Amino acid sequence: MERAPPVFDKPKVELHVHLDGAIKPETILHFGKKRGIYLPADTVDGLLKQISYDKPESLTIFLQKFDLYMPAIAGDREAIQKIAYEFVEMKANEGVIYVEVRYCPHLLANCDVDPIPWNQKKGDVTPDDVVKSVNQGLKEGEKDFNIKVKSILCCMRNQPCWSPEIVELCKRYKNDTVVAIDLAGDESVIAACSDHRKAYEEAERCGIHRTVHAGEVGTSQVIKEAVNVLKAERIGHGYHVFEDEQLYKQLLKQNIHFELCPWSSCLTGACKPIFEEHPIIRFMKDGANYSLNSDDPLIFRSTIDTDYRIARDHMKFTEEEFKKLNINAAMSCFLKEEDKKELVYKLREAYGMVKSQEF
Repeated sequence: MERAPPVFDKPKVELHVHLDGAIKPETILHFGKKRGIYLPADTVDGLLKQISYDKPESLTIFLQKFDLYMPAIAGDREAIQKIAYEFVEMKANEGVIYVEVRYCPHLLANCDVDPIPWNQKKGDVTPDDVVKSVNQGLKEGEKDFNIKVKSILCCMRNQPCWSPEIVELCKRYKNDTVVAIDLAGDESVIAACSDHRKAYEEAERCGIHRTVHAGEVGTSQVIKEAVNVLKAERIGHGYHVFEDEQLYKQLLKQNIHFELCPWSSCLTGACKPIFEEHPIIRFMKDGANYSLNSDDPLIFRSTIDTDYRIARDHMKFTEEEFKKLNINAAMSCFLKEEDKKELVYKLREAYGMVKSQEF
């Protein structure tokens, strides 16, 4: 079946996509077989039936999907490097010219991590080895596919003991793809617990950028904590900010960037599955600073075009709005200032806006 042309067939910027949620099913099958690791199916179609879905579920159901395939990749340097490289190829094919990909190094390790994730046996791949392997894959991909890529390291809310090491890895690899720290996982776990807070304080002290998953399924209070306590510069999702109008006005004034993921928000139960009533429409109408992102395309059987299509078909987004949100994404990305200016210029040029004073 021929795929429809992309809704927005111009260069794009993507700021919120998870490496471990963007793996090719063929690669999972390859390493499962090679390493003798059980997978719930031995064909691409069979595997996708188990690990992906396209009807609204809960965040818990979504998170359980990782248990089914991550053991095939975690703890193997070759596999980790390959998924990073293939991720860059995937994004280049989608017309993305700059992407920030995020992951938790500890969830791909099998050594010097407690607890060892995915019921793996202890091996020799440390969180530091994971970052090295991802960096290598990303840099090779950059070279081969002519796209700029940076990475964000995720702390996990339910594993605060990992956060001190994650900020140290951010510092160590600050000039080697890593540009920021993130906090992901169960939002009912308090983000401001001392290990997470100290990690974010250290990140700010060392000039490491900060984003936080907040207000996806959690309340506006989680967003308030992310901005006021953890000093987040961007918010992952943030749909529940509208429970607190005062907070929303504050964030508009501060020009805080919201990393929005329309298709994901429906499938995780973060928002009602009626796109015509989605909070994203309010962000758009209010001229907020936001981007559109794919989040976990493997599990959601999607590409970035899925999210743009939803925005156009159900939320009345125009081509001009798509241009504007990509320029906002570029201006809110975590590149160094001179690289950011270059990226913004590249977009304006591609959009025929170089002489325009519109933005």
